[in-house]
Amino acid sequence: MYEQTKTAHHGPAKGLMRWILTTNHKDIGTMYLVFSLMMFFIGGTMAFVIRAELFQPGLQLVRPEFFNQMTTMHGLIMVFGAVMPAFVGLANWQVPLMIGAPDMALPRLNNWSFWILPFAFLMLLSTLFMDGGAPNFGWTFYAPLSTTYAPPSVTFFIFAIHMMGISSIMGAINIIVTIFNMRTSGMDLMQMPMFVWTWLITAFLLIAVMPVLAAVVTMMLMDIHFGTSFFNAAGGGDPVLFQHVFWFFAHPEVYIMVLPAFGVVSQIIPAFSRKPLFGYASMVYATASIAILSFVVWAHHMFTVGLPLGGELFFMYSTMLIAIPTGVKVFNWISTMFKGSMTFETPMLFAIAFIVLFTIGGLSGLMLAIAPADFQYQDTYFVVAHFHYVLVPGSVFGIFAAVYYWLPKWCGNMYKESMGKLHFWLSIIGVNLTFFPMHFVGLAGMPRRIPDYALQFADFNMVTSIGAFLFGATQLLFVYNVIHTVRSGKKAPQKPWEGAEGLEWTVPSPAPYHTFTTPPAASEK
Repeated sequence: MYEQTKTAHHGPAKGLMRWILTTNHKDIGTMYLVFSLMMFFIGGTMAFVIRAELFQPGLQLVRPEFFNQMTTMHGLIMVFGAVMPAFVGLANWQVPLMIGAPDMALPRLNNWSFWILPFAFLMLLSTLFMDGGAPNFGWTFYAPLSTTYAPPSVTFFIFAIHMMGISSIMGAINIIVTIFNMRTSGMDLMQMPMFVWTWLITAFLLIAVMPVLAAVVTMMLMDIHFGTSFFNAAGGGDPVLFQHVFWFFAHPEVYIMVLPAFGVVSQIIPAFSRKPLFGYASMVYATASIAILSFVVWAHHMFTVGLPLGGELFFMYSTMLIAIPTGVKVFNWISTMFKGSMTFETPMLFAIAFIVLFTIGGLSGLMLAIAPADFQYQDTYFVVAHFHYVLVPGSVFGIFAAVYYWLPKWCGNMYKESMGKLHFWLSIIGVNLTFFPMHFVGLAGMPRRIPDYALQFADFNMVTSIGAFLFGATQLLFVYNVIHTVRSGKKAPQKPWEGAEGLEWTVPSPAPYHTFTTPPAASEK
């Protein structure tokens, strides 16, 4: 591994080739983060199209079929292209540093798992320019809509999904092997920082559910091209089977996107409260409990398909059960802050906003878990409001908090605090203006994924669209702040968070391998 890393930095591999061939976990982490930022803006632009169309009732900007393509691509790109690669990038940067490892265990695999992604998403985006247009069946791609009535580009969509899944599985294997085999001497599992714990559990989730996604898109491929009838009732198949297999993947996937954010917040809250994390062991067990329970609640997305009453009761109660470990985590974060010497720098603001707004998302999730009530909420904007409160103030705010918190460590420069705070407050206003009114129009019966709506929903939709454009434009501040920090920011002090740093790392990080020009002599070992 030493030789590989040395080549990536000191040999002939300069400029662009250095980035293509690198096996250094910091370089690969940076590439993941930059890639996810690009995807975040592409997916955000698609959200702009959706919200511009819904700014007022009536069809004004795009054709209904293009509107459906935008909703499909927005969901797929945000989930697989923005949120997941960002958290893998954070893991690449931080996990080796936090456990005292010189690099990831499988550096070549690490490089490959990243470079698959740009090609997968180029293929997905290229479907916009194919005959019949991009996939138009929603990000959940329910069969038989996605198999019988889909455009020809669905085959390319399936291949892109396979490539993303391969990338995720390789990244997860790498993280598990690194954590189990490369922890510094004397660090047992219950001494690891919470971010490492959440990623270890997330990696097991990825390995468990990504093959399920691969299975369901392979069954789609067989139905489309090889005459099978997995999801075609006319041939003896069952369309509801698709939903069972898809949601068995997609519900744990939601936790894959939010558990690393739990880890980030569990690092930041103690640091800015100047107190150790309250209830460390219970945090670990709560995280594991959430991961295990996420496998037994998938059919709460399917209350309206005609489940037997016993099935509805099982999925209703098991879904409510997830509120208990989640509540433990929220209680521990609040207890950590209680009577702490708190300061409110940008990472702490994002972490506190995460706790408050993620809890709102959790409470609307409990409402959706109540089977008889879910018949009213199903496929309305209430569902859209719920999962965006989980994924935007949840996952995306967790990523922002992590970047602001660790950026001084990554590049040695300090970001502009005033600009960070401006980014935070405009984001908070934008997020709540965008997604809170969706609860009201959803409860009043406005269906999701429809490009037009009744006049009664006009005012709330206008507010939502204004909030969406505010939130999207605000992210340019974040990009400017990060680029300015990396290129010409003020030099960061040794401990940028005033003594908080010691609470974050159990062990000092060793010098990364690529700082050595020659291996240490035997006498130095």
